[in-house]
Amino acid sequence: MKKNKSAFITGITGQDGSYLAELLLKKNYTVHGLIRRTSVLNIDRIQEIIDKYEKIRKLKIHYIDVTDTSSITNLILKYKPNEFYNLAAMSHVGISFFTGEATLNINSLACYRILESIMKNHKSCKFYQASSSEMFGSSKPPQNEKTEFNPQSPYGVSKVAAFHTTKYFRQAHGIFASNGILFNHESPRRGLNFVTRKITHSLARILIGKEKKIELGDISTKRDWGHSKDYVRGIWMMMQQKKADDFVLSTGINYSIEDFVKKVFRILNLDWKKFVTTNNKAYLRPSEVRNLKGDSSKARKILKWKPKYNLDDLCLDMLKSDLKLYGMTLDEAKKIAKKL
Repeated sequence: MKKNKSAFITGITGQDGSYLAELLLKKNYTVHGLIRRTSVLNIDRIQEIIDKYEKIRKLKIHYIDVTDTSSITNLILKYKPNEFYNLAAMSHVGISFFTGEATLNINSLACYRILESIMKNHKSCKFYQASSSEMFGSSKPPQNEKTEFNPQSPYGVSKVAAFHTTKYFRQAHGIFASNGILFNHESPRRGLNFVTRKITHSLARILIGKEKKIELGDISTKRDWGHSKDYVRGIWMMMQQKKADDFVLSTGINYSIEDFVKKVFRILNLDWKKFVTTNNKAYLRPSEVRNLKGDSSKARKILKWKPKYNLDDLCLDMLKSDLKLYGMTLDEAKKIAKKL
């Protein structure tokens, strides 16, 4: 009888981690969520699967710190997972300018610690590293697996280091270690300190009178936005290959932040210029990535992956979710918007 697979996920409480956990549980994996202990538990995104799967022991939560090798090694030795998804990170580009050392420690060295532990204690375990389009930085678009890295933030630098660490363990030690170079991907579970979620969430608050304006920085920068659900599916597909490799996941279409704002406000037939202020110095960065646009032709050919959501779908999904947080349906929100 074939034994069901088991997987470790660092960062399971995050956007991608929560969607990936749901996907793996539906595929009958036993999922081990590795989370950092904090005084206030941040498990809102995974509360539903905890309620459904923890009692039947399909989901197990463990407290670790990715800066502590022993806590990682002890769990690998005890459970010997089939797959290890490293999604934990200091994930906000803007904040990384103020926490550069911590960003490098968590994003770069943790990857090394995990891979060394896999190599020494459970070499058959497959490893996935969450890489980022921010590694490309100012390189000319479209960017693919062969594009030169030129990061413009401590976050981007940290992800480049982790990318090469993963590649090193694959080439030098024969570990199944793959990098997923994911372009921007959003969802209703995106953190409020990310610009896309800030826009949809703040608009919902404007409708109920809790906010008057959405303050943004430079809205001319362009990003290749997809839905997290599409991207975690691609991540899993990378890990099912016979040979480890690196793959870009992207929609291949990019839009400016201004385009995103327009699309969200258009859903409610509102003039965005009445509610949005731009070029706020508090949101401008020391160096900015101007233009990201991914070429995911390799993933589409080898993995047979392609996104199901376009940007209009994504904007609608995020806005409806944030409206629901404040007790509004889309139709109700449209009626309120007519009075503004």
